[in-house]
Amino acid sequence: MRSIWNGSISFGLVSIPVKLMNATENHAISFRQIHLEDGGRIRYRKVCELDEEEVPASETVKAYEDADGTVIPVTDEDLASLPLPTAKTIEIEGFVPASAIDPLQLDSAYYLEANGVPAAKPYALLREALRRSGKVAVAKYALRGRERLGMLRVSDDVIAMHALLWPDEIRAPEGVAPDADVKVRDAELDLADALMNTLGDADMDTLHDDYREAVEELVAAKAAGEPVAEEEAEKPEGKVIDLMAALENSVRAAKEAQGESHGEDGEVADVHPIGSGRGGKKPGGSASKRAPSKKAAEKGAAEKGTAGKKAAAKKTPAKKTATKEAAPKETRPKKTAAKKTTTAKKTAAKKTSGGTRKRTSA
Repeated sequence: MRSIWNGSISFGLVSIPVKLMNATENHAISFRQIHLEDGGRIRYRKVCELDEEEVPASETVKAYEDADGTVIPVTDEDLASLPLPTAKTIEIEGFVPASAIDPLQLDSAYYLEANGVPAAKPYALLREALRRSGKVAVAKYALRGRERLGMLRVSDDVIAMHALLWPDEIRAPEGVAPDADVKVRDAELDLADALMNTLGDADMDTLHDDYREAVEELVAAKAAGEPVAEEEAEKPEGKVIDLMAALENSVRAAKEAQGESHGEDGEVADVHPIGSGRGGKKPGGSASKRAPSKKAAEKGAAEKGTAGKKAAAKKTPAKKTATKEAAPKETRPKKTAAKKTTTAKKTAAKKTSGGTRKRTSA
């Protein structure tokens, strides 16, 4: 990697010579503007507004325009003469936990390389001190004509530096948050948690730029003179009205995408909405069984006839029993009294016959 800045890290009285190089690269496809008729390239030239002549870079300087329109030229020599202590030094101001840095402040990322053999020992000392403390260093440095704020941290075995925006460069989010009267129900939060758990952790290594790949394929096809296949754009969906339904559908879609909704046979299992049963009749109230055959219908009719005859036979004694139970209560005591009289007469007759026998024997 090519270094873009040479200087040193000031760590108290310890000075660490380092080289600064970009830690990131831009893979976006760049286009040029051409004249469609003849393919000629269109260039932008710097032209002076007064004499309308092109001005070379050697005659171009910076200038500051005042509020009243006054233009004040500022040359590179003027800027170089300023007493800027961080012109060639990354001055460490202090150390803070990484969580104390607002991600909104993060800007460009750089790698710091030890510049020369003597710088290896103090470089490793600062790296291991940062690693053991679990903190990051906040520093000031100058790059491209201005003083900047930076954060030093350990990345693998290298000290990385992130350019930070100054605190006053972060805008306050006034008027951005939704209305305060918006309330989120616990059921909606539960579904949101279920969706997050279903989607799982993001694998950062597998993410890539699909649009860039599509542009590369388009350019390759046009260069080879092949027809460009046009894909149908998805129709934009309407506004989400039912948040709960949208969350439920999202959870189901995520499970199906991960193969969690497949049954043991490899077939897609039925997905039932929350609150609906799994059993019961099918829509429309139609029975799920097939219609009985003709023989089965005749057999059923015969069985019904036999059962009807048996039921009729059983009904006859039931009627008699009902008639007997429905008899008047006055009749029952009379029969009982008659039985008692008959029994008494028989007993008296036996006693009389016994007495007669005894007298005869005497």
